[in-house]
Amino acid sequence: MLEKRIKVSSKGQITLPKAIRDLLRSNVVRIVVEEGVIRIEPVRDVGGGLRSYAKTYVPLEKARDKAWEDATRDKFARR
Repeated sequence: MLEKRIKVSSKGQITLPKAIRDLLRSNVVRIVVEEGVIRIEPVRDVGGGLRSYAKTYVPLEKARDKAWEDATRDKFARR
């Protein structure tokens, strides 16, 4: 068991100690409050959580290529 005391900032923020971040092995966490107990759980795949916002499925490679095309067109378009 690992236990750490963490100070809450005036903005209500906390910093997770490196030892805890290493144990979680994720940059995204989920906070669960149940019966007065607070749990911090790692979120392994955030992509699946965004699925309901997508209108249609687009493969990552195709989406990335389109984003690059749009970015270069916007940056280098003649005005």
